[in-house]
Amino acid sequence: MGSIHGANRHAVSLFPARLDDDIAAENPVRFLDAFVDARDLAACGFRRAMPAATGRPGYAPGALLKRSLSGDLSRLRSRRRLAQEAPRNVAWLWL
Repeated sequence: MGSIHGANRHAVSLFPARLDDDIAAENPVRFLDAFVDARDLAACGFRRAMPAATGRPGYAPGALLKRSLSGDLSRLRSRRRLAQEAPRNVAWLWL
């Protein structure tokens, strides 16, 4: 049993053809994605990095950390503002 993960960003859809194609290679979200994926979140002190054996798993802490760091880079520190901006920002959809 794992965490809840978002949609496959490499999957083909009607619009855009691939979400990955809309994110430039030098976009900071690519760095954040690689940076967080390279970390052992349990060793960094994230309590829920490993899901419990019972119940439904929560959101992947790495995905939440990526969005939070991306929001900090964009000067959006409020969770409400992050939630409002997420559907409009293609880079955040990619994360």
